[in-house]
Amino acid sequence: MPLDADALAWDKQGGLLPAVVQDADTLRVLMLGYMDRQALETTRETGRVTFYSRSRQRLWTKGESSGHVLELVSVEADCDDDTLLVLARPQGPTCHLQRPSCFAAAPEAFLLELDAIVARRERERPAGSYTTKLFEQGVRRIAQKVGEEGVETALAAVAQDDDALLGESADLLYHLVVLLRARGLSLRDALAVLERRHRG
Repeated sequence: MPLDADALAWDKQGGLLPAVVQDADTLRVLMLGYMDRQALETTRETGRVTFYSRSRQRLWTKGESSGHVLELVSVEADCDDDTLLVLARPQGPTCHLQRPSCFAAAPEAFLLELDAIVARRERERPAGSYTTKLFEQGVRRIAQKVGEEGVETALAAVAQDDDALLGESADLLYHLVVLLRARGLSLRDALAVLERRHRG
């Protein structure tokens, strides 16, 4: 459902709501900021995450000086309507210490990060990239690689040590992510099918 700004509990904390920002691709928590009505409105209008700075007493758009903006994907309220969850795509480090997250040990789903990296490779096609080479060879070749890696993974499981099995499994997962992207799909799409099966 679309977020109704008028339904939010602005009066609870003096017109400000905490806003937890999470990477839309890796699910890593990036930072915590505060939004007033105008910051929320600006965020939704511009597509760039904007906060209310309590120390400077003004609006500030993340990355306004560094260029490391947060591109808005979605924003939703919690069950009490007094906290916001912002999903965004960071354009560079979020933390002023040049880290991806303001929380140094914030966990992430690396497989989802890999999916995002592969998506960028598909769009940008950097020269010399193995992923670019795969995309240029087409779906049939990528599918063949998935088949080869699947067989090698199965053989490693019955005839080799754990390190070999893990290595082949990593190769299989990578090529599967590339194959999905080559078909216009994502790993998240496949995970959604698993989730539906689990809940269904």
